[in-house]
Amino acid sequence: MIAALPMYDRPETEAAVDRLWAGIRAHLGQGPEALSRDGDLWAIWQAPDLLLAQTCGLPYRARLHDRVTLVAAPDHRQPDTPPGQYHSVIVTRADDPARGFADLDGRTLAHNDPLSQSGWAAPSAHAAAHGIAFGSFVETGAHRASARAVAEGRADCAALDAVSWALMERHDPFAAGLRVIDRTVPTPALPFITAQGNDPAPITRALGAAIAALDPADRDTLCLHGIVPADKAAYLAQPIPAPPRAA
Repeated sequence: MIAALPMYDRPETEAAVDRLWAGIRAHLGQGPEALSRDGDLWAIWQAPDLLLAQTCGLPYRARLHDRVTLVAAPDHRQPDTPPGQYHSVIVTRADDPARGFADLDGRTLAHNDPLSQSGWAAPSAHAAAHGIAFGSFVETGAHRASARAVAEGRADCAALDAVSWALMERHDPFAAGLRVIDRTVPTPALPFITAQGNDPAPITRALGAAIAALDPADRDTLCLHGIVPADKAAYLAQPIPAPPRAA
């Protein structure tokens, strides 16, 4: 039996993530003592003995929705964003002459992965909606690496999951050299999943109870304040922008 909560796990949040998992495990009365922090994410997400993990929205929609069981979506309490949803911020260097999103036409976008909702699909759809197109792309493998690529001048802009950006603003000095120039429309937040065939109800209850029992400082550290029970059909029915072209 395995569990993994990798999406916002970084050195500064690791202790709070571990306390969250300890609470989930206590409420469930089962589960591995420690979270899995190594190994291929696709293998973890599709493991037949997966108890709980968090994945990205686009991988869930594109490849996982018929291979796993949906548990819940997180409530991050982001401004102007409904519970269970999130958005991306578009960042440039603080000294970049661009004054609006349209000024990024033809510029270089750093993106974490071509199967990322927040880093690739959302900004691609945002560009299409504004009648512009990025001129070139730098694939970095992670939101933090995309932000650093912009800060170091290897790209002109990046779209960052707003929770990842909030953590960067708190902990990464390079974030001070960036500024938010725009934000995308809200889309379904990163879903919690369990293996296909598992009953999600007790896991949903344990997850919600564990978040509620966290110290307020831990909830703030994790930018996690609750969950929204998620139904597969309703989750998949929510409109989600698709990228107009592949990187």
